[in-house]
Amino acid sequence: MQQNYPIFLASKSPRRREILSIMGLTFTVVSSDADEVTSETEPEKLVEELSLRKALGTRVTDPEAMVIGSDTVVSYAGRILGKPKDEEEAFSMLKMLSGNVSSVYTGVTLFFPYKDKPPVTFHTRTEVVFDTLTDAEILSYIKTGEPMDKAGAYGIQGTFGKHIIEIRGDYYNVMGLPMHDLYKKLKEENIIFI
Repeated sequence: MQQNYPIFLASKSPRRREILSIMGLTFTVVSSDADEVTSETEPEKLVEELSLRKALGTRVTDPEAMVIGSDTVVSYAGRILGKPKDEEEAFSMLKMLSGNVSSVYTGVTLFFPYKDKPPVTFHTRTEVVFDTLTDAEILSYIKTGEPMDKAGAYGIQGTFGKHIIEIRGDYYNVMGLPMHDLYKKLKEENIIFI
């Protein structure tokens, strides 16, 4: 696979870096000074808005650059669950998701800072089916520290995977980037070619 543009990832997430590496892409991680406070209540619109803000909030100087911005949330029963602010909120989130089906939304924006091309923004939705968890199982998981930097207070690729019954959709979307949809968009936009 070859790239027509140098790719910059506007995310410090090790999971997103891992996904781009698995895809065989060469990229540079950059920080974004995007404001992530929003009043948007629809998860698909929220992740698209924040992914766009993150992409636009980078300070990339390469004139050929293409920036990837991304945001992920979990949605259940009309509530949007981002990263928990503390262990109590992590417990509350996991208790709510226990025995239920939730949706993970990831928004992705492809942004060309120095090209006369509009940003390309899309989202992907994946359903995740949780087993019923005991309070002891939830507390044991919280002790690992793993839930604290993850939307919905869990990471599917970590020790929590043993509590997931089924995934309907893109597994990688739950990790933070929808690999299949991103690959298709990168090809459509002539950013990569085989």
